[in-house]
Amino acid sequence: MYERVGGDAFFRVLVDRFYTGVEADPVLRPLYPDDLEGPKEHLRLFLVQYWGGPRAYQEQRGHPRLRMRHAPFAIGLGERDAWLRLMLSALSEAGLDEEDEAEMAEYFRSAATQLINRVERSRAPRS
Repeated sequence: MYERVGGDAFFRVLVDRFYTGVEADPVLRPLYPDDLEGPKEHLRLFLVQYWGGPRAYQEQRGHPRLRMRHAPFAIGLGERDAWLRLMLSALSEAGLDEEDEAEMAEYFRSAATQLINRVERSRAPRS
């Protein structure tokens, strides 16, 4: 996939588009540090490696351990949905062929759901 989509340049643009959305998102922005350059680079390196490119992420940061790395952040359905909306929007703007976009979108849906670490309780009145 890394080669098919255009290598590092594709992932740089994808991540930049995603983080443009994060900067203005009231749900996600509070989860990130003031300076987004570190998180942007981490995500880019992770995606490059995941999709078959150079293994710079693992060389710099070790095994991805996504759940462990995201454990300090309260991620519920709202956060998952906001992240996914921004990532899928960035992906849809990329102009990939239908099959590649679908494969990447499925991964993002699955990964975002796996990172949920907060159960939201129903606010329905008790009888």
